Amino acid sequence: MPTAAIIGGGVIGSAWASRFLLNGWEVRFHDPAPNSDVVLNKVLDKARRWVPEVYDQLPPEGALTLCESIADAVTGADWVQESTPERLEIKQSVLAEIQASCAADAIVASSTSGFMPSELQAGSERPEQILVAHPYNPVYLLPIVEVVPSAVVPEETVQRAEALLSDIGMRPITLRAEIPAHVGDRLLEAVWREALWLIKDGVATTEQIDDLMTHGFGLRWAQKGLFETYRTAGGEAGMKHFLEQFGPCLQWPWTKLTDVSDLDDALINRIVEQSDEQAAGRSVSELEEERDANLVAMLKALRQEDTAAGAFLNRLGTSSG
Repeated sequence: MPTAAIIGGGVIGSAWASRFLLNGWEVRFHDPAPNSDVVLNKVLDKARRWVPEVYDQLPPEGALTLCESIADAVTGADWVQESTPERLEIKQSVLAEIQASCAADAIVASSTSGFMPSELQAGSERPEQILVAHPYNPVYLLPIVEVVPSAVVPEETVQRAEALLSDIGMRPITLRAEIPAHVGDRLLEAVWREALWLIKDGVATTEQIDDLMTHGFGLRWAQKGLFETYRTAGGEAGMKHFLEQFGPCLQWPWTKLTDVSDLDDALINRIVEQSDEQAAGRSVSELEEERDANLVAMLKALRQEDTAAGAFLNRLGTSSG
């Protein structure tokens, strides 16, 4: 079976390890943090519980090896996934150590949510080997992954990365241009920035903003996305009518997207207090349990309707790999 090396644990690295393992890959895992194995096992337990609920059949689980060094983990690996802290100097140092021991034809991918591949490649031994594979949490359930190559990454490498990601049940979206934060996080950042202003200005609370999403447009986005949702808003005339009708509002001063809210202590404390009240005593683990159960239920419903992410999962056949 193919082998994946996971460098850096935490929530994202551990979830990557879980997805590879549950799709039959051998996984070598390295994280120097003293409790990394505890975090890994907690995430893996969640994946083992929920992933079989989504797929009709899974291959036999791969073997997991905890490695003492990066060299031990990456030697002979087909895919190396770097998920270290979001600091460029750390990532560049770790990537250099990875390339010192991994095969020249291995895919070396970074989970970075913000850095461009050319930034990661700066000063590297083989820049053409490094690309971005940015997933969304929880990686073991959400199939989307942004694949971002730089201009020096060969097309053959990109296609091989897409094929290997598809092999573990993911839907790669390959971006043909580098941009900080890629696409998904730029969209999320726009919503996040406006939400901070709404809280700072006392317009809405964290719970009210979340309710607007979970009870409203978030339900539409889960199965129609942004542009198909707006297409239907245009009626039978479609997108052209929608743009003609609602396009002028883009000139109105509705949003503060070009003005960054100062995340000072007062705003931080207000968000924390409202978020604590919203959680109503539920732990993060309990919130994750609710999240995973809801995602599984929605993915099942979408599979039944054969639409959006459900249609993608159905195309995988009886196995996720």
